[in-house]
Amino acid sequence: MSDSALRVSDKTATAAPVFDDESGFTYQLKRFTIGALKSFWSLFRSMPISIKVATVWLLAITFGALFAKWLPLQDPVCQLNLPLPCTEGKLAQKWEGPSFRHFLGTDTLVRDTFSRLIFGAQVSLGVVVGAVGIGMSIGGISGALVGFVRGKTESVVMSIIDIILAFPPLVLLLALASSMENRTIWFVAGIIGVLSIPQYTRVARANALAVSRREFVMAAEAMGTKRSTILFREVLPNVMPILLAYAMVVAARVIVVEGALAFLNLSVPLPKPSWGSMINESRADIKQTLLPTLWPSLFLIFTVLSLNMVGDWLQRRGAGRSAAL
Repeated sequence: MSDSALRVSDKTATAAPVFDDESGFTYQLKRFTIGALKSFWSLFRSMPISIKVATVWLLAITFGALFAKWLPLQDPVCQLNLPLPCTEGKLAQKWEGPSFRHFLGTDTLVRDTFSRLIFGAQVSLGVVVGAVGIGMSIGGISGALVGFVRGKTESVVMSIIDIILAFPPLVLLLALASSMENRTIWFVAGIIGVLSIPQYTRVARANALAVSRREFVMAAEAMGTKRSTILFREVLPNVMPILLAYAMVVAARVIVVEGALAFLNLSVPLPKPSWGSMINESRADIKQTLLPTLWPSLFLIFTVLSLNMVGDWLQRRGAGRSAAL
């Protein structure tokens, strides 16, 4: 073999591990993403047709909310009966019906309804993510902790939960929302999330009590494993899937609550669109036209129904697996 061939083979042997570095962050991220997509596809294939339709609707709404700024949509705030820059010379009229230019028509202030619905989904999904994240992280971990540790810790935490539940949540929610003028998505999500902590705590505690009596947990305790290790390696991984299924049902309630707050002008302030505020703005003209009220109502109904259907299916699936253990 010639010297040039040897040099080429040496360079190839040296460079090869760079592309096969399994400890690299990019490789691990790619591996995790592929694994997650395969798991989702396997789960999706096992769904009944009605649950598949609900899942596709939720994915479409989520995609629209995440990428609304990059989609070819009208500005949701621009009034299309005014000159440039909103209309580019193409003026519209209020209460226009569905057309190629305006997929779901226009509202009372001559704004594109479809664009406002997609941008309004950002408010609903933002509140859902924030509220569910707060409820699951605080309520889920505290509930699993007291359900596994028991004793005085359980008594103290559950007493605090009972005190929180003693306050009327709707009255407290309206009082806190009306006390702030510059309300943001995260402010509304924080209020709803804090008020949902007791429900997550109770669900997590009940499931942690059942998991802590399983053989694998008792075996880990008999081997002298630290209780903190058992909590995070054995108890929480078995409680979280049930909490995630419960969170889907709670997310439906969160969207309804946010829509009710927006209808009362207690959510994100105008002119930022949200489904509840769109219903509130168009209800005064419902005798002239039904469409501006109909579309946000349908989006709200379909999203809540889809979340309930997927959440109930996941709960039944999780209960079946738990019974098989």
